[in-house]
Amino acid sequence: MTVNKEERLKQLNRVQYEVTQKNGTEPPFQNEYWAHKEEGIYVDIVSGKPLFSSLDKFDAHCGWPSFTKPIHSVEVEEKLDTSHGMIRTEVRSKTADSHLGHVFPDGPGPNGLRYCINSAALRFIPKEELEKEGYGEYAEWFKKNSKEED
Repeated sequence: MTVNKEERLKQLNRVQYEVTQKNGTEPPFQNEYWAHKEEGIYVDIVSGKPLFSSLDKFDAHCGWPSFTKPIHSVEVEEKLDTSHGMIRTEVRSKTADSHLGHVFPDGPGPNGLRYCINSAALRFIPKEELEKEGYGEYAEWFKKNSKEED
């Protein structure tokens, strides 16, 4: 599930490295997960730690994947970001210290948050592959969700 950070950094493509290690931002509406609808979890592309669930994903019409909350709040750190003449809250992964994106107070749900995350910082694990990939503890979430829809 988790991997050696130095080895994993060598495997990142140019955009993934720029986003996660240089605080970059990928183009909106031109990234892998902005309109992705499959059920599963999104993990940190560097550490493999679970970050977000498709159950908390929504279309914010901003061109990047957006989530109402992280899977485990302890794995996501928030930092003041004053770059580009703006005041924002940056979101970083705790274990790998990867730049993920930003969080804004304009989301749906009870906490009103929108975690706007770069696809390049994530790897998606489909619900059917959670066990095989070492994330079996999250498979139950999707079984419960499926039963509620029946």
